[in-house]
Amino acid sequence: MNKGDYLAYRKASSISLVGLVLQLLLTTIVFFYSRVAGDWAAGTASTFLATGLIAWGLLLLIFDQHRRERMEAMEADQLAVSGASAASAFDSVGDELRVAARRLAFIYKWVVPGGAVLIGVMNFWVGASRLNSWSEMALKNESFVYSPRLTGWMLAIGLSLAVVGFVFARFVSGMGKVDAWSNLRAGSAISVAGALIGVVMAVGAFLELSLGINTVIVWSPVIVSIGMMVFSLEIGLNLLLDVYRPRKPGETPRPAFDSRLLGLLAAPDRIAENVGEAVNYQFGIDVTSSWFYQLLSKWIVMFVGIGVGIGWLMTMLVVVEPHERGLIVTNGRISEPLISFGDRGDGDIGPGLHVKLPWPFSRYETPVVMSKRGESEVRTTTGVRVLHLASNPPSPATTPILWTESHTGVERLNIVQPDRIVEAQGEEETPTHESSSVAELSLLAVEVPVHFVIRNVKLFDQFAVPGQREELLKQIGRRVVTQYLGELSIHEVLATHRTQMPLELKERIEDAFGELNSGQGAGIEILFVGVNGVHPPTKVAPSFERVIIARQNRESLVEEARKLQITVLTETAGSVELAEEINDRLIGLNEMRRELGRESVEYIEAELEVQRLLERAGGEAGELILAAGAKRWDRHMSERGRASLLQGQQEAYLASPALYRSNMYFEALLEAMKESRVYLTPADLGSLKVRLELQDKQTGTDVFDPEAGEAMQ
Repeated sequence: MNKGDYLAYRKASSISLVGLVLQLLLTTIVFFYSRVAGDWAAGTASTFLATGLIAWGLLLLIFDQHRRERMEAMEADQLAVSGASAASAFDSVGDELRVAARRLAFIYKWVVPGGAVLIGVMNFWVGASRLNSWSEMALKNESFVYSPRLTGWMLAIGLSLAVVGFVFARFVSGMGKVDAWSNLRAGSAISVAGALIGVVMAVGAFLELSLGINTVIVWSPVIVSIGMMVFSLEIGLNLLLDVYRPRKPGETPRPAFDSRLLGLLAAPDRIAENVGEAVNYQFGIDVTSSWFYQLLSKWIVMFVGIGVGIGWLMTMLVVVEPHERGLIVTNGRISEPLISFGDRGDGDIGPGLHVKLPWPFSRYETPVVMSKRGESEVRTTTGVRVLHLASNPPSPATTPILWTESHTGVERLNIVQPDRIVEAQGEEETPTHESSSVAELSLLAVEVPVHFVIRNVKLFDQFAVPGQREELLKQIGRRVVTQYLGELSIHEVLATHRTQMPLELKERIEDAFGELNSGQGAGIEILFVGVNGVHPPTKVAPSFERVIIARQNRESLVEEARKLQITVLTETAGSVELAEEINDRLIGLNEMRRELGRESVEYIEAELEVQRLLERAGGEAGELILAAGAKRWDRHMSERGRASLLQGQQEAYLASPALYRSNMYFEALLEAMKESRVYLTPADLGSLKVRLELQDKQTGTDVFDPEAGEAMQ
């Protein structure tokens, strides 16, 4: 969806706001007049005009929501065109993100019908109650004469209400012919209703002041009340018919308070057509052969002359379409309109009604470009236009386009600087090779779409002749793009500068366009500058892919090394941060040892602090230190026990050497004979023959005895 839709709905919102303010002003005037003059009909009419505030408020809400929905759709379209939607995490729920569209559907489904019901109920209830009160008042008091005060003010207010309401209704009805503004017809119906009330007031006051006839004034409360009830009944009928009326997909719903009867009065040209068709159908005769037509034909020359004169005077009126802006040229010079009811710019005029001198003294020109869409041609000055300042965009395709595939028929290649490969050395980056005497260049295909709209038609018309304006803008833009890309390296264009390139290009292109018209600019506003589809030539694309693969492998090796580093440091010291801290402490400890020596108090305290830090880390180093400490204390206490035992044995020996030796001898003998069999024999035995049966009496063990089998082991 283009930007024109957004501007159209914004214009409709502005007109709705004007209608709301105008309706509020007329309602206030009629209300205070009814209070001061005691005009019963004006009091009833003020209520009817007040319900028109609801209608205009609903129209303002509808068009403002349309504007938001168009902006939302335009952003989604631009995102889709830029290719960013393919990488979005929200593609599968794109419809759910259309908040403005869902809100617009909700307004059409519930808010607008609810507002129509409110308008219909208020009009019917007020009209019926006021009619009933008026009838009771007139029937009970036969001598009652309704004669409002301030009849002159009634005439002035009635004429003002009729003229302003009808002119504004005609203007809004003309805008309603545009599909996007079709709902403005409901506003024109409300304005016509106000104009009819003004006509009733003005006619009644005129007859009273000029002829003394007060019939219209007397019946005006009844006329206004019945009109309100008829209007409310038509709203109810429209609501009922809308329930059963089939709708085309994408068709804009028509509000129920859009009165068809009042719409005919807003466009009187339709009445004559409808009446003529009805007469021909009813009477079945050719109206042109009647005596009235014959009489009329005698005066055809005069009527034609009057028509030609009116047509010539009509050349003074210029109606600028919503999608146009133009210039008024008087005697070859750009001039201002005599009277303007629309938008006016710096030397140009915008949508609305304007009055100028008649032709041929003055003429209206619209310096536009004819753009073809299929078989139709669209004339527009405010629509979004696109300039492609580099390579042409690819044709729409359903499959991705790779570097090795052709993007478009003829690609424009831009010159960029070669890749500046650098290596990090400390905190500085220096090139790995010196530039050779031969200049090296690289080629890239880049799509640079520029979206712009015309803001000042006068300046846009002056900087070049028709048919060459956009071509001149394209050549200037291509010069800027070529200069800018020539300053960047191929790596910067492909990767690092992709986000800032559109902003810098937009600034440079705006500066270049600003030099046109002697520094006044080209009268355009740049909305968007993109950098899309950057790729090398198709023949060298495989080489780029190999470089990318090598860089990916390098990154993979670096990541593997980092993974190993983290694993080793974590296993050794518990965490990478703690390992780095311990490493720094050890480096400082080595320096302290060289400066102060191992025996210094500072070194010993620092060493103990590092040891405690390793123990708290919980890694393998800490576990080894804790295990070594435990083994050290076990060995220390064991040797200390042996020393204490030796000291006790020495004291026992010194107290009684013979007893100590005997005790030690028998203990050793007991230990040696602990598992031996001893046989006692007499001393005078001559020969001894011993027969042994080496068979165990019990071959099993008691499985329920935890100490069984210890001797066998």
